[in-house]
Amino acid sequence: MERITARRARILLVIFALVVGFFALRLYDMQIIQTDGNTYNASTFTTYTRVKAARGDILDRNGNKLVSNRASYDLVINHYVIESADGTNELLYRLVKRCQEQNIDYTEHFPISKERPFVYTLSEQSSAWQGYFQKYLAYMGDLDSDITAPLLIEKLRSIYRLPESWTEEEARLVIGIWYEIDLRGCVESLSNYVFMTDVDDASLSAIAELNIPGMNVEASTVREYSTKYAAHILGFVGKMNPEQWEEYKNNEDYTMDSEVGQDGLEAAFEAQLHGVDGLREDTVTKDGTLVSSRYIVEPKAGSNVEVTIDLNLQIAAEETLASVMEQLRSQEPGKDGADAEGAAVVAMDTRTGQILVCASYPSYDLNTFFENYNTLLETDYDPLFNRALMGTYPPGSTYKMSMVIAGIDSGVINSQKPIYCGGVYQKYAPGFAPKCLLWTNYNMIHENLTAAEALMYSCNYFFYDLGDHIRLSAMDSTAKGLGLGERTGVELPEYVGSRANKETKKELYTGEQTVWYQADQITAAIGQSDNRFTPMQLCSYTATLANKGTRYKATFFNRVVSADYRELIMQSEKSVLSHMDISDEAYQTYNEGMHMVAQNPSGTAYKIFKNYPIAVAAKTGTAQTGNPSGSDNGAFVCYAPCDSQPQIAIAVYGEKAGHGSDMGAVAKAILDIYFEVGEIGDVNIYENQIS
Repeated sequence: MERITARRARILLVIFALVVGFFALRLYDMQIIQTDGNTYNASTFTTYTRVKAARGDILDRNGNKLVSNRASYDLVINHYVIESADGTNELLYRLVKRCQEQNIDYTEHFPISKERPFVYTLSEQSSAWQGYFQKYLAYMGDLDSDITAPLLIEKLRSIYRLPESWTEEEARLVIGIWYEIDLRGCVESLSNYVFMTDVDDASLSAIAELNIPGMNVEASTVREYSTKYAAHILGFVGKMNPEQWEEYKNNEDYTMDSEVGQDGLEAAFEAQLHGVDGLREDTVTKDGTLVSSRYIVEPKAGSNVEVTIDLNLQIAAEETLASVMEQLRSQEPGKDGADAEGAAVVAMDTRTGQILVCASYPSYDLNTFFENYNTLLETDYDPLFNRALMGTYPPGSTYKMSMVIAGIDSGVINSQKPIYCGGVYQKYAPGFAPKCLLWTNYNMIHENLTAAEALMYSCNYFFYDLGDHIRLSAMDSTAKGLGLGERTGVELPEYVGSRANKETKKELYTGEQTVWYQADQITAAIGQSDNRFTPMQLCSYTATLANKGTRYKATFFNRVVSADYRELIMQSEKSVLSHMDISDEAYQTYNEGMHMVAQNPSGTAYKIFKNYPIAVAAKTGTAQTGNPSGSDNGAFVCYAPCDSQPQIAIAVYGEKAGHGSDMGAVAKAILDIYFEVGEIGDVNIYENQIS
């Protein structure tokens, strides 16, 4: 009896082993053999989703938000779920057709043009995406890497079994989505496919109606501008281009689809603003049901950057600058300034080099920048051009303080010895005989003037004579020491411009035009010739005058605080770029002369600053443009207070504005708010120019 029982038990074990073996073979056949190794038929699958970290805010020096983030939504496709669904091709077709019908943009990286004739677009992609494409070709059955674009479309159409009734363009669109899906199968490092970012309500509704399996809504953030001002310096963010990826690819905090600062302060402070994205592991079933979810890497928000800009001053500067330029253009044709074009203004803390205002006119609104980009390209006066940092202009009479310093400190003149203004500088007549504007307009002369008085009246004759007798090396080294034609150190791209000298002329011209004449030196002495400086340089120059030769690095950086605003991470420290010794006599002379410009009835800016409660040192400048039928450029610089430690320096420049005094209203608007005083006065005093 026991033998029978033992025998039956062995038989039952054998039968059980055969049954288990049968089902094991059947399972292997279903999951491996019938799927060619593709395990998407498994009951669950683990996917990885990149969770976007919030970018840090940009704030002004007083804590006012300039750029921040708003909540948004992305549409993300779980490649496992969509590929496991029935009728995947039809689902993808409906998806791309809906996007076409609704004019909805979406992301895909398939490197072939979307319309015939099909051509490769690999050159527009980073080296990493180019490498992914090669992996994809191997993954799809060792497709030849030299295959033509049309032939690849044909082969993939066959591999994906796309209906013959579809047009080639329709097939290409669906292949583009398949490409993103299959990349997640052959490139393990890629997270889930982000189909759309910052989806608006209408697009979300249109896509949701399709009930695409595996299409999930993920919370995200996008940049939002809290002000319409400072557009030229705030900048914007965007996806990395191939060159940028080469720069960031070895930084583990970035992925290929990371957004980075593309311009302005967003680019300058990328390292501080950029957050570190998180990585979430999700386990889902074939129908998309979430089984489990956990963070492998928690997202870490970027730090907040407080810049040096004072929003209140920036607003006053931009609005007044626009008002002045538009008033000039509203005049009858032919009047000075009626053909005015663009302009710029920069204000700086003289004690630190921190930039309080940086504005260019005309401007634009960053919130609608991308929508209006093509229109902006065609708008008059080029609103996208950052004149404050990239525009180089002749400084006109604002250059004359440099000449006073060079003249006194080289011993050519002193503060008390006058130079006689004869109206026409005839030493090199008749070939070269430049005139004072007073002579040109009224057939009058200034007679004897000291250096301070020459600044007040802006007498060109005085500076013709000084320029004729001084060494060119003294002129040039003084201008260089004051920062003219030199980098300011600012964090944004800037043009350096040029100082008028023999070397510059050889660089700019050819043949006989490279010869340096005494006439070049004489015209350079009143800020003409080849002198070309940016408004940022003119402001730095003015601050250096206020500091008696100490030139601070210009900076937009104030401090960095943690994402929750609780911790100070980094604080700005002032930095001296250079120092030039200026004698007490030279300093007192130009300080007195500039003060008289603003507050002496004969000064060229008196009507702007008449009875002003703050002692202002100013200088107007009118620079010829080389177009005898057009208006001259207008420049204005000032610092205040000039009877104690100066705090603020300002430079304003207007293209074809007619006269530098017209630009003084912009500076006064800034000073009014900075020192909490009065209203803008009249602006109609003019000055000398070459005639």
